[in-house]
Amino acid sequence: MADPMRIRAQASGDKATVRVLMSHEMESGQRKDAAGKLVPAMYIQEVTASLNGKPVLSAEWGPAVSKNPFLQFAVKGAKAGDKIAVTWKDSKGDTRTDEATVS
Repeated sequence: MADPMRIRAQASGDKATVRVLMSHEMESGQRKDAAGKLVPAMYIQEVTASLNGKPVLSAEWGPAVSKNPFLQFAVKGAKAGDKIAVTWKDSKGDTRTDEATVS
């Protein structure tokens, strides 16, 4: 299982800015190892985010996204104390969900 995501959510006015640093190798399937064999593809395919259990973001990613990707987005209507949850699912079927409180 991958390391936890680092999530920071900061309220400003009627919205919150959410910054997420995901820990994932993101192999495209086009790179070769030292023996000359292709490294199998393994990358994040789906990313979702929710505010207090209600979906606010849905994204589909592919193999072109960099290793340990960074994602930033704004959520209207978020205030201090609300919970932001971010989930990703990769091409191997592994998933990870982490949560943060809006400050």
